[in-house]
Amino acid sequence: MKQLKIPAVFMRGGTSNAVVFNAKDLPRDRAQWDAIFLAAIGSPDPYGRQLDGMGGGVSSLSKVCVVGPPSRDDADIDYTFAQVQVKEARVDYGANCGNMSSAMGPFAVDEGLVTVSGPDALVRVHNTNTKKIIWSRFPLENGAAAVDGALAIPGVAGTGAPVKLEFREPGGATTGKLLPTGNVADTLDVPGYGKFRVSMVDAANACVFARAADLGIKGTELPDEIDANPELLKKLAAIRIAASVAMGITRTPEEAAKRATVPFVGFVSAPQEAKTLTGDRVEAAVVDLTARMMSNGQPHRALPLTCTLCLAVAARVDGTVVNELARNAQSPEAEIRIGMPSGVLTAAASVRKLEGQWHAEQGAFYRTQRRMFEGRVLVRASRVPRMAAS
Repeated sequence: MKQLKIPAVFMRGGTSNAVVFNAKDLPRDRAQWDAIFLAAIGSPDPYGRQLDGMGGGVSSLSKVCVVGPPSRDDADIDYTFAQVQVKEARVDYGANCGNMSSAMGPFAVDEGLVTVSGPDALVRVHNTNTKKIIWSRFPLENGAAAVDGALAIPGVAGTGAPVKLEFREPGGATTGKLLPTGNVADTLDVPGYGKFRVSMVDAANACVFARAADLGIKGTELPDEIDANPELLKKLAAIRIAASVAMGITRTPEEAAKRATVPFVGFVSAPQEAKTLTGDRVEAAVVDLTARMMSNGQPHRALPLTCTLCLAVAARVDGTVVNELARNAQSPEAEIRIGMPSGVLTAAASVRKLEGQWHAEQGAFYRTQRRMFEGRVLVRASRVPRMAAS
């Protein structure tokens, strides 16, 4: 049977890659999207490599983004993120990807979806997954998004033009509340593993943070070490499931097990010396917090941007497990330097109390992005029969 050719762009945003579609090139019936995305990325793949598609075998390289006209007056574009599972025939729209968010403004400018002029652009991005607004600021070169620049980010070789992302009012992106349980810290009773003191915070994406020491680990483990520890993986998965129910994201553990994206689960520890994926050493003096994050059952080689924002917000909220471990946690103007497997990631967050309730005003980061391939992605017509028949 023939293959379908769909206009698309392959882009890097921060430490992620994705196939990016203009909404006009996809069927209006969103029920057809899953089959297209799975076929394009190469899922499901029991071998975990996605060799028959554009994916890279890990969650950060198994993504799709769709950009189109805005559905809100305070935005210039709508952006929908799709997390494609590697080994399962499943596409998850329950969360945003902060890293790929950095590529959405440049994509919109280069595609002509937004008209800009001058040396710099501001594109107001409406993420439809979380219903949140992100301001994307980046330099232009001859009317297109600049690529070359001096900014280096951990986890990506070389340098690029900076993209400043400002997440506006990021609290409650998944659950509607910055603190879904109403508490800065809770004790989760995790079946089979006992009780864990955690903080469940929802800023940009819902996350649950545990202390590395409570998990019986140091906190500086690299992804391969985490993957080689099946007991730790099971424990983290069980904490994530318990947190999902406690946060009201799902109603039952069974439902939580099927919704693999949110909440993200991670563990934190105080600033400490650690080895990076490149073999370099990060000194404790240059970080304010040490963190590792998981999603879809896999440890991240670089922190997801939305999780980083959530960590930065949690560090500013008195009494969270993150706040208790972070250096300079009481300084509202200080940036948070987070040690992770790829190095050190710096974030800023503005948090305050309103009528006795914690409120996240905004979080900001710098990323780089690059359009790497443009043309048409080919998918087997047999994988998307409804589109092939239209």
